[in-house]
Amino acid sequence: MSVRIKAVGKALPEFWRATEAILPFLDSWLKDQDERFIRKVKKIFEGAAVDKRYSIMSPEEVFSDLSFEERNNIYIREGIKLGKKCLQNALENANWKPQDLDYIITVSCTGIMIPSLDAYLINELKLRQDIVRLPVTEMGCAAGVSGIIYAKNFLKANPGKRAAVVAVESPTATFQLNDFSMANVVSAAIFGDGAACVLLSSDEADHGPEILAEEMYHFYDAEEMMGFKLTNTGLQMVLDVEVPETIASHFPAIIHPFLAKNDLEIMAIDHLIFHPGGKKIIQVVEELFGKLGKNIDETKEVLRLYGNMSSATVLYVLERIMDKKPASGEKGLMLSFGPGFSAQRILLQW
Repeated sequence: MSVRIKAVGKALPEFWRATEAILPFLDSWLKDQDERFIRKVKKIFEGAAVDKRYSIMSPEEVFSDLSFEERNNIYIREGIKLGKKCLQNALENANWKPQDLDYIITVSCTGIMIPSLDAYLINELKLRQDIVRLPVTEMGCAAGVSGIIYAKNFLKANPGKRAAVVAVESPTATFQLNDFSMANVVSAAIFGDGAACVLLSSDEADHGPEILAEEMYHFYDAEEMMGFKLTNTGLQMVLDVEVPETIASHFPAIIHPFLAKNDLEIMAIDHLIFHPGGKKIIQVVEELFGKLGKNIDETKEVLRLYGNMSSATVLYVLERIMDKKPASGEKGLMLSFGPGFSAQRILLQW
């Protein structure tokens, strides 16, 4: 019994700015800082490989002294809108009705809401009253792939069922106005807001790439490398400068044994569907796989167009690959990383 990805839908907030349009806001934010530091911050923004980024707030609101409560209330209000929109778009792409869903997983790490997003979507779209719901928080950028893994396991145990994974993120809601650490600066430079939804099915009538295998990989003794600290002013970014190098050192153990379990080598993979964590991580991946004739062009393009949208970002890459309509038999490898530190992997076949 196979589980397939039926469709992907995305949604973006109303506010966006090109990188060059953000620079004047940096002047205001950094007005009391050393001139050398200001030049360094601008260089980070200009060199982040992000041409523009979207936000649930205007730039004036992002670079303001809004309280944690005020930012989180915006996250809730706008997150519900984005979640509804991307789910509607995915359902339309699949030609499904809201009542066709048996299982809904919502993932997010950039705000706090109880009840969780899925409860609002059940009411907004009148999903079935017996739908099974699973909200996933605290898994960061990895959660888009994690959600697909959870959905796959549910569907494998329940033939003829359908599931939705909805990822809604607003890293700009976590921006810390009075934090001039490199973690906050780099986060502001590479992250953006966005939402995406993936629909999956164990109904034999539904077509799409099949999930052949899935697996998680957990790094030991790396809990402090990435995440958020809950402070009085909100969620404060934790981002160790060693993240790209740590990922690089683990890549052989992450990739090759997983493929070997499925009697494959990296040369058999036609599409690398990797989460664009940032420019440095992309450079690491390109150095490792470029000499094998593989590319992550779609990953780079998603980073350029939207920035890192945490858990939703890899789903944008997946949508771009699916839009290419890969030939029957072609294989894809999905990969994302998140706090823990962990990697999530999925093997697809069209």
